[in-house]
Amino acid sequence: MSHRTEPPWSAPSARTVEERAAIHRFRIERAKTWFKETAKAAPDRLCPICGYEGAFSPVRHKIGTWCPGCDSRPRHRLMRLWLDRHGALAPGLRVLHFAAEGWARAVFETAGCAYETADINGQFDLTLDITAIALPDASRDLVIANHVLEHVDDAKALGEIARILAPGGRVVLSVPIIEGWDETLEAHGNTSPDTRRRLFGDPDHLRFYGRDLRDRIAAAGLSLEEFPALEPDVSTYALNRGERLFIGRKA
Repeated sequence: MSHRTEPPWSAPSARTVEERAAIHRFRIERAKTWFKETAKAAPDRLCPICGYEGAFSPVRHKIGTWCPGCDSRPRHRLMRLWLDRHGALAPGLRVLHFAAEGWARAVFETAGCAYETADINGQFDLTLDITAIALPDASRDLVIANHVLEHVDDAKALGEIARILAPGGRVVLSVPIIEGWDETLEAHGNTSPDTRRRLFGDPDHLRFYGRDLRDRIAAAGLSLEEFPALEPDVSTYALNRGERLFIGRKA
């Protein structure tokens, strides 16, 4: 991999405005070169969803992330591993998947699950508000919500999910989370889209979770298990190190 040597810049204390701008431009170009060469040299991975084996595509600043076979991302592949290893693909299992990703339907229906998708926008099987789910109590065995809670009133959503789960039913959650934070960073008041993008990484997000996500799940009356991305799965399936699924179970 090629590397461009830094020009002989002036000492930091002697740099002019023009030289600082030149340094900034130079390092952007060097980073672009590094990213392109690293992406091309990424090792082959295996997709547990579609079986594709080969180079994975970059997504924005992330290298080797997107499966060219089925468009899955790391959290989708982590989900598939959990489904396979924890007996969650059972005939007749009543599954409700909010904001469902395209890969999931074939996986669940092939296993004989009663699989339905839902969201508030009318583009899925059911039009449902996750904070006020218009379904009977104890009517689902498995609920899936990947990167949904950060968009909504999560206390209401978790309470509604717990209500519609049958005894022993599970909800599988993934969220943007900083494990180094004790507490979730919340949007309070009428924050602007630009502020939410700066604080939470997306103008539609209402929070960036900390470790207290676990307390929020417990407050809904759900016991908690976790499924982290560990080696050798990370290297084999192109997962994000340390990313985890949070699995809440109804007693």
